[in-house]
Amino acid sequence: MSVNARSREGDHEGEVLKRLFDIGGAAIALVLLSPVVLVVSVVVICTHGWPILFVQQRPGLHGRPFRILKFRTMRNAVDAAGALKPDAERLTGVGKFLRSSSLDELPALVNVLVGDMSLVGPRPLLMRYLPLYSARQARRHDVRPGITGWAQVNGRNLLTWEEKFEMDVWYVENWSFWLDLKILLRTIVNVLHRKGISASGEATMPEFRGSGPRSGSATD
Repeated sequence: MSVNARSREGDHEGEVLKRLFDIGGAAIALVLLSPVVLVVSVVVICTHGWPILFVQQRPGLHGRPFRILKFRTMRNAVDAAGALKPDAERLTGVGKFLRSSSLDELPALVNVLVGDMSLVGPRPLLMRYLPLYSARQARRHDVRPGITGWAQVNGRNLLTWEEKFEMDVWYVENWSFWLDLKILLRTIVNVLHRKGISASGEATMPEFRGSGPRSGSATD
């Protein structure tokens, strides 16, 4: 067997192991955290109204779109012209707590179960960012997006977009089962310490507007 064939076989085995871990981990988490999910659902509907879930199309593996599920953290407040107010004005105290504790991410465990996401991987961002990535940055879509990731445990929203994307690509190039376990453990620590919730002066992160001229397609 050639080196390339052994490498492909190892990659396939790694993908199967990662997927099995995702299914088992998400299923166990949903069962154990079902009382928390119920309580958060009630709190969200009392503070933000219906619906309790934020559903939005995001790019998944190879940039293919899927619908991510989260608990709502903002009210649907609009200005006099009927346009949504800025995130900072719509984000509620309850919403800030849900984000800082990562409780808003619990519904995304369903995305993991159905195969749209992984427990660990680059965070799924907005569809409109796809044409803005450089060819290297677009490699973040070579794996399933994750609920948490290497960038999330190394600064999260305190990082610049370029720093985040470089960490995403580093994860893609250096993935291992043990790296995923390390990221999950560091995620728990970061959640307990409420680290990196938002960029300075922003409710979350400023809009990504690109890093310069592109040299390839974001969806290749």
